[in-house]
Amino acid sequence: MSLRRLAAVTAAAVLAGAGVATGAGGAQAAPSWAPAKTAAIHPGTMMYTDGAQCTANFVYTDGAGNVYVGYAAHCAGTGESTDTDGCTTASLPLGTPVTFNERGSLVDEGTVVGRGTLVYSSWDTMQKRGETDPNTCAYNDIALVKVSAADKGKVNPSVPVWGGPTGIDTDGTKAGDRVWTYGNSSLRAGVSVLSPHTGISLGDQAGDGGWSHPLYTVTPGIPGDSGSGFLSAGGKAVGVLSTLGLAPLPASNNIGDLAKELAYAKAYSGISGLALANGTEPFEPVV
Repeated sequence: MSLRRLAAVTAAAVLAGAGVATGAGGAQAAPSWAPAKTAAIHPGTMMYTDGAQCTANFVYTDGAGNVYVGYAAHCAGTGESTDTDGCTTASLPLGTPVTFNERGSLVDEGTVVGRGTLVYSSWDTMQKRGETDPNTCAYNDIALVKVSAADKGKVNPSVPVWGGPTGIDTDGTKAGDRVWTYGNSSLRAGVSVLSPHTGISLGDQAGDGGWSHPLYTVTPGIPGDSGSGFLSAGGKAVGVLSTLGLAPLPASNNIGDLAKELAYAKAYSGISGLALANGTEPFEPVV
């Protein structure tokens, strides 16, 4: 649901796999994060790609100490709003510049607070690999933006309001499970009080191999929220928002399983030691 396709409220979702950074002694030292209260780049930050706005999900690192921010692969897509198959829809190339912004709106992209480069797209990777699994093509919707060296010191991996993530949820969701997210669409015109959402999972979608997790939130995701991350109980990162469902569950949010998406990225991105960065702030699911 990026603003590249304002009407992109079609059905599809995302998902991916997990990882743990390694280094000397079996564990790599965490980057020097900015304080959570003042970090300019974090989960929920607005991201602009060739004029299209999406929302950052989580922060990631690699074995070389690089820092990445994730959003939805379709945020760099160039197809129509109804083109949600990542194995056939064209995308902007790797190397495309991406900016991190604050206070963007429909009439203004706001202030650029950092810069990065698109270095991994599940859509681009699936097409280059010749991926044919229909569930993977439909729901593997994640991209990674490498934060510039000059802006790494502006990053904190904590989710605003909620805190966390505390790791990756590898069990999916069951009907009735509560979830938490932070959407940051420019349609909200910078009114941050509208960004934190809670919701209820509708359970795994039948027949998709665990790739998609439809759910309802108190206020549904809107164009520009695409890419935002969802937390499950205990603050575990469970998925990434891909689209707003029209049928059979109108106004539901469709997310994918982050464990599956990240596993795919670890296998085929060429990024050694790719891993989710846990938040520096404790998960506190209260407003």
